[in-house]
Amino acid sequence: MVMEKTLAIIKPDATARNITGKILSRIEEEGFTVKAMKRVRLARADAECFYAVHRERPFYGSLTSFMSSGPVVVLCLEREGAIAKWREVMGATNPANAAEGTIRKLYAVDLERNSVHGSDAPETAAVEVAFFFSGLELV
Repeated sequence: MVMEKTLAIIKPDATARNITGKILSRIEEEGFTVKAMKRVRLARADAECFYAVHRERPFYGSLTSFMSSGPVVVLCLEREGAIAKWREVMGATNPANAAEGTIRKLYAVDLERNSVHGSDAPETAAVEVAFFFSGLELV
């Protein structure tokens, strides 16, 4: 396996319920190294830019509204096979379909308020990490 970086976001539903620490603990338990982390509040325009790939989808408006509704914690995670592993740890997008013990099964409120985001491919991860972090912030 190759060392990879991936983006993770702890979404507004999770930060509002003060479960950021539980999710961060799980990240470390799963063998990820946190290369960068910060708590931010996305402006609606920032959320629209970040999720532009979904612009034509019916959920785009509600997603960008939700993601700009409160603080998020963005992280650059690193480990062997980081992208696939983080997606496994997160669980299915729909918490009803998520495996037992995954973050979304444990903490998601519903399909949209599913507590975490993760990159889906190396190319996406590179773009998403660069959206939030400069090279100087990746330590």
